[in-house]
Amino acid sequence: MTARLSLYQKAEQELYKLDRSVKGKFYDFCHRFREDPDHPSLDLKPLKGDGRVFRAKIDPSYRALLAKAGIDDTGQENWLVIAVRHRKHVYEELSVAINRITGEIEFVDLSVVGDSVLQRAGITLTPTEPEPQPAQEATPEPAPAAEPLLTGVTADDLRDLGVADQLIDLALAVTDSDELDQLVAGAPLLSKDILYGLAAGMPLDEVRKEITAPVRVDLGQDYEQDLGAALARTTVTTIDADIQAALEEGDFRAWKIFLHPTQAKLVHRTYNGPARVSGGPGTGKTIVALHRVKHLAQQLPPGHNKPILLTTFTKNLTTDLRARLASLIEPELLARVEIAHIDQLAARVLSENAVKGTARQRVYDNAALNVLRQLLLELDERRWDAEFLYEEWDQVILGQSIGSRKAYFDARRAGRGRSVTRPERAQIWKILEQFTARLDTDGLETWGQAAERAARLEMERDAKIRARQEHKEAVGGKDLIHRDDGSGMRFLHHRYRHIVVDEAQDLRAAHWKMLRAMVAPGPSDLFIAGDTHQRIYDQQVTLGTVGVNIRGRSSRLTLSYRTTKEILSRAMQVVNLTGKNLAYDDLDDSTDTLDGYRSVLRGPVPDLVPCTSWDDELDRLAAALAAWREEIATGNGGTGPRRDPRGSIAVCVAERDMVSQVMFHLATKAGITVAELTKDGPKGDGEVHVGTMHRFKGLEYQKLAIVGARDGVIPRTDVIERYRATDPQRCAREELRARSLLFVAATRARDALRISWHDKPSPYLPV
Repeated sequence: MTARLSLYQKAEQELYKLDRSVKGKFYDFCHRFREDPDHPSLDLKPLKGDGRVFRAKIDPSYRALLAKAGIDDTGQENWLVIAVRHRKHVYEELSVAINRITGEIEFVDLSVVGDSVLQRAGITLTPTEPEPQPAQEATPEPAPAAEPLLTGVTADDLRDLGVADQLIDLALAVTDSDELDQLVAGAPLLSKDILYGLAAGMPLDEVRKEITAPVRVDLGQDYEQDLGAALARTTVTTIDADIQAALEEGDFRAWKIFLHPTQAKLVHRTYNGPARVSGGPGTGKTIVALHRVKHLAQQLPPGHNKPILLTTFTKNLTTDLRARLASLIEPELLARVEIAHIDQLAARVLSENAVKGTARQRVYDNAALNVLRQLLLELDERRWDAEFLYEEWDQVILGQSIGSRKAYFDARRAGRGRSVTRPERAQIWKILEQFTARLDTDGLETWGQAAERAARLEMERDAKIRARQEHKEAVGGKDLIHRDDGSGMRFLHHRYRHIVVDEAQDLRAAHWKMLRAMVAPGPSDLFIAGDTHQRIYDQQVTLGTVGVNIRGRSSRLTLSYRTTKEILSRAMQVVNLTGKNLAYDDLDDSTDTLDGYRSVLRGPVPDLVPCTSWDDELDRLAAALAAWREEIATGNGGTGPRRDPRGSIAVCVAERDMVSQVMFHLATKAGITVAELTKDGPKGDGEVHVGTMHRFKGLEYQKLAIVGARDGVIPRTDVIERYRATDPQRCAREELRARSLLFVAATRARDALRISWHDKPSPYLPV
């Protein structure tokens, strides 16, 4: 009888770490097992502790541990590979169970638990293939155990929350965080999250609400015996050539698209309108957005159009999203998804509606600001600061699509800080009219203007579609062939059925108006992922004012699966220092908070490195990167196969000029190949990526160094001093933005973070 093999997620993670030769033998084993599980060369035998778990030979040294999950409709046996181990680490006590909360198959590995904890819990492990052991002296009595780490928690509490039965007594026996780390290393994901949450001080009710409740499913009375049904509920990977290629690339690639069970319900839910998911760095907002795209694509009827849009703020983020989505879905589904950054969408709308001879050159804000400065010099205008006028135009006039002097007089200026009187508004309007006329004369247009024009055009298109639909309903649903002939209306429809937005906090009001008009209102029309604590551009938008109503359809993720507890603690001090009144909006006319935001991961404490000079900082950076490179290449400790560290290490700089200086130093003096992060993504294939803080938005690295984090740069002294006396609210906004930028940079690191400076450190650093 042939067999179908699936790979348990933890087994997949173990395979990443094995030598390439063992991986090759594993795939040969899989081929033989699929052909005939009972072939004598496989030596398939059940374990004594749990008859549902079998061990089979991969080669003389390695064993596959498998669970049999029934027979499918075609007569094939379903087998799940739950672990791949050296034969010395296979014990009779290994077992599988079906979790009472999730209904998923769980594999509990006690071999990684410390001996002292096993002794306190009265557990002894028996090797399946024992080897002769040298005579040992009598084991001394263990020292009296310290106080348990988890106090005020009972076995019934842990069972009710969903901790695996085999771990409950052990969890109550651990006495410090090191023992807990050993215990959860072999624990199922839900157990790991629960135990780390309790150890971090979360109350039982909060753990139940934030960790257990989101993954609870209704199970029948006999669920514990039906491994086949449990397999259908469990996240597994079918073993084929694709998974083999993924494993060869290493676990960092798979980690970047891994969907945690607590996030899955947000992905698969049907919403009655726009929905938003928020949360701090590493909580999985982008992962949820990508899996949401996959879910929506799987629901599409057959076709060749692209009814789903995945969009974000910048071009390099779009490049990253496209690569990650390609790893997640089949090519035929990927072909049904439009992936474009928001300015690209606006440019496309304008191109479709362009009139010959009216093309304009689009420029960034700095270029337009220089035009305004020149105009103020010509007018000898000293009452108004160019930066203030430009932001008034960009955020109020363009942001609200204001087209007349009277409308500007009536406009709300929420969040602008400095108030202006009616006569002052008249002065501002006159200057800005001359400014826009100058841009027109020079054939220039800002991206803000382009977004506003695209929004107007798309809203006009939407109005035509709605009017046609209303007329059709008024005449009893009849086709409007005669009315539409020659007008093009017959083929006019909304561009997309679903739109998914990542890094939503930095979109401007016009972008939201354009997106709202591009998709027909209806179920699951807009799915929005963002975190205002990571806003690094000054675009503060209330979604309700631009036609995007998310009331009652907002969710917040609080558990970080990327950033370690140690990195998170440092980063949180940047944006939420004690005694500081720092308010962040929630995109919906209220405030957002990081209360309850915590990590389930542990790692080294970030390095805060003071240096004597910029040259000293560069030299010490090069030494740290060389050590990181070797650590990754040799498999974290020198025991694993060599790996390519490319794309796993990055350097984030505080100022644009530092990029070239860092790259030159690393390449010429340290022999480290580098690739600059540009708006199009990494330029080149260097081992270490280097870029400004803005370029790291939305990206993720195993190890990250931030350099040049000194006072006067973060925040910029000239910006703060300019507004401290004249516009205190603007000064506070600039400080908030600088904090957010450092927060974004620090939370790009998964495993290790290093921050350095020379002279005086940034006042935002916890030193």
